[in-house]
Amino acid sequence: MRLVATASVAKGAILGKAIYNDRGKVLLNQGVELDEKLLERLEGMGIHYIYVTDSKTEDIIVKEPLSVKVRQKAIQTIESNFTQIQDERFLSGSIVLEKATKDFKTLIKYIVSEIKQNDDLLVLLSDIFTYDHYIFTHSLNVTMYSLAIGLQLNLPPKDLEILGLGAILHDVGKMKVDEHILLKPGRLTEDEYEEIKKHAEQGYNILRKIPGLPLIVAHCAFQHHERLDGSGYPRGIQGSEIHDFGKIIAVADVFDAVTSNRVYRRAMLPHEGLEILYAGSGSLYESSLIEAFRQAVAIYPAGITVELSDGRKGVVSRQNKGLSDRPTVRIFGDNGTEVEPYDLDLKTELHIVITACDTTFKKN
Repeated sequence: MRLVATASVAKGAILGKAIYNDRGKVLLNQGVELDEKLLERLEGMGIHYIYVTDSKTEDIIVKEPLSVKVRQKAIQTIESNFTQIQDERFLSGSIVLEKATKDFKTLIKYIVSEIKQNDDLLVLLSDIFTYDHYIFTHSLNVTMYSLAIGLQLNLPPKDLEILGLGAILHDVGKMKVDEHILLKPGRLTEDEYEEIKKHAEQGYNILRKIPGLPLIVAHCAFQHHERLDGSGYPRGIQGSEIHDFGKIIAVADVFDAVTSNRVYRRAMLPHEGLEILYAGSGSLYESSLIEAFRQAVAIYPAGITVELSDGRKGVVSRQNKGLSDRPTVRIFGDNGTEVEPYDLDLKTELHIVITACDTTFKKN
């Protein structure tokens, strides 16, 4: 299958991968023939990239890092607990989360296990899911990215658990932000942005009161918008003043934010999101953590069309673990000339690099 821009898909193309909502419900089944009405509907839902079947790439399989069942359970767990914190009938958010901590720890163990068992690099493409509430899905994605970094750094199980708790709860303070600001489709005013920024401290104040929850978890909420050069918020701390877990979650948080669909902005593709991180490497984000992230997460997802430095063109067919920028590519063109498809492993062809990605599609 091939990853393509929805707007460029020709009528009659076949959907190669089902579209889900974040609760695991299938919105559009794999194998459906896409007509103009369906394509317009997908665009209207914010689905800007989809997988379609293609004769040259029919054997390319795209694996989900989490099973639909685990993802569904994760979103439900996050949503139910975060919503209770938002509900004024509940006296204390800390009481809610104290009861939920066991569920979150179990969830983190499932995520770590599934990431470990997956032979491929981690890839989360937001367009395969539609979201009813961005915060819940964002919290799960940031947890998966953070744990992938932690595993790449060989953190011990207890540290992974604490990091996972910090990641899954990093935005809990947003449940105390006025919902019309939180879900505003347009650009925020300066005053509204200041309100949003309060979520870091509000999250800290909720989490630090939870008996048995490591204080580091509260500091993850407090520090995930701090930056190495002191330009972050809420305190403007810098360098070693920021806990390592806060630094990890900052990388995961920014990447997921820019590669997820929002009402006011289309999602970037993974390689574009990585460029955002590299632009702040050493000044905003820890360079070593960006490198760990790059090794753990698929920058060029299977199915995406790429152009190579020697003029060849093809589709990413397989990932090389630990080498996200050097996948195996199914070549079908050479400097504008169509060729019989064959696989080229960039892990061994070190003189060749990917120079561009292309999501336009013409049906065979």
